[in-house]
Amino acid sequence: MDPVIVVGAGPAGLALSLALARHAVPSVVLDSTDGVPAARAARTCLLRPDTAAVLPALPGLRWRSWRTRRRAQPVERIDLPPEQAPLHIEQHALERTLRGALADEKLARIVTGSHVDLLEQDAEGVTAHTRGPSGTWWRGSYAVGCDGARSTVRKLLGVRFPGRTSVERHAVAALRVRLPWEEGTYDADGRRGDADVGSALLHRDPDGAPGEVTARPLADERWRLDWLLPPRGDLVTPEEMLERVAETLAIWSEESVSSAAPARSGSAGGRGPGSGPQEPAPRGGVGPYELVDTGVHTVHQRLARHWRVQRVFLAGDAAHLTGALGVQSVDEGLRDAANLAWKLALAWHHGHGAAADTLLDSYESERRGAVAARLRAVDQTLPVVRRGGGLRALLPGGGARSHLGLLTDGHLGRGLLGAPPTYARTPLTSPRLNAETVSVGTAPGAPVSDVPVTAADGSRGALHEWLGGPGGELLVLLVAPGTGVWDSKHWLTAGMMPELASAVAELPLRATLLVAESYPEAAAHTVLAIRADGHLAAAFPAGRPHALRACAEAVRGGAHT
Repeated sequence: MDPVIVVGAGPAGLALSLALARHAVPSVVLDSTDGVPAARAARTCLLRPDTAAVLPALPGLRWRSWRTRRRAQPVERIDLPPEQAPLHIEQHALERTLRGALADEKLARIVTGSHVDLLEQDAEGVTAHTRGPSGTWWRGSYAVGCDGARSTVRKLLGVRFPGRTSVERHAVAALRVRLPWEEGTYDADGRRGDADVGSALLHRDPDGAPGEVTARPLADERWRLDWLLPPRGDLVTPEEMLERVAETLAIWSEESVSSAAPARSGSAGGRGPGSGPQEPAPRGGVGPYELVDTGVHTVHQRLARHWRVQRVFLAGDAAHLTGALGVQSVDEGLRDAANLAWKLALAWHHGHGAAADTLLDSYESERRGAVAARLRAVDQTLPVVRRGGGLRALLPGGGARSHLGLLTDGHLGRGLLGAPPTYARTPLTSPRLNAETVSVGTAPGAPVSDVPVTAADGSRGALHEWLGGPGGELLVLLVAPGTGVWDSKHWLTAGMMPELASAVAELPLRATLLVAESYPEAAAHTVLAIRADGHLAAAFPAGRPHALRACAEAVRGGAHT
């Protein structure tokens, strides 16, 4: 069977190709660039823990805490345990890591300098043409347009892309600097020594400087600072950018030094590019800085009318544009890839028909529905946060604190602006299971908790390590207290394990049996059926192989009566 054609080599396209390879599906990535991602320190992305868990090890930085400040007053500090800490990484570093992982996959191929200009479909597959001196034709079983906001694939399909432009605009600067609230250890020169921790800050002063700014730590002692600008306005000149940096650092330095030693005044101690070296500022102040990169980031909100047209799909920025109020655009695109990969794999391996159509249609209904809900939440929140009107009186905790809380949600993956989606109304379920299911700490359709697990071969790890292809299209998790202290060869042949192992082996899709000592709010001997994208399909008591099979049939698009 022909490979899947992936058009575009951004994070979504590369992650999709990698996930397909792990599901034993070949793919070819048609990359219109030269294959070398441009290094831009001011272009970063924030990944949720469950999103990052299914990717190769990434060279980013996980935050230890998030602080909010209104004017000169601290409002809140949120400590982030490792399982809840987002990963902040430069986009070019993410892309290079994914390209490196794909280089080791025999089923994946990236073809640079390949700009698609024609796309045709028939009952058996997709044909794409890439322009060049002689032109090249590519044949695939399916095609996925991951080619960005100006997607050629979307235009060739004739899919509309309605929405709003310039919803938000930010001036962005990447600095190498020591900020006064940094955590961890420092060397004699004032450099941060503990490279895997950091504390981000949201500072809001609606009536003065710095206005609204976020400071988010990166690896290698760098920070990304974002200042909110009017949605439409003049260009930000280099001189204006330097003024913003100096003014903001001066405010933070003055506040921190005054707090640390009220009798002593302080200054920013900053320096622009090309200035001479300076002595580090006092420990309470801001150290000298190096301006690494700058830019202006304009946020648009758009949503493609359709994400599937027969054998061609859209994902990432080709399908949606997000990013206002801290909503994480790249993270959403990676969720698209995780949702689509295992569904394409099932259709690729097991043929076509009504079940395959239901399965592939569920990609649009689940992911487009989730992104549409995110965009609606942004539309409802923007008037409250930016203009202080609308629903302000209904927000808990008072206006100022509520505004900061709403701005925090998108960055930390909470609430309607940031929490992982729950596919509660997915078509991949069966009414026949309703009487069989039991409740656990995860709602059906929601992402599962990353608990310690043991596989049948005795290997141990975290549940998320089996997602994204290594565990197949379905994970079957048995909650069995006590198994953690015994070698798997003892409990594999005891109790209900032989029957369950046999039932898993006979499922109509590739599945892996795992065992956990416990799972949040799950009784002993509960079985959880988990999709390859980490969302719970169903939970039911062990000893019911018919329920497990019905669940598997529903997950692959069949058995809906």
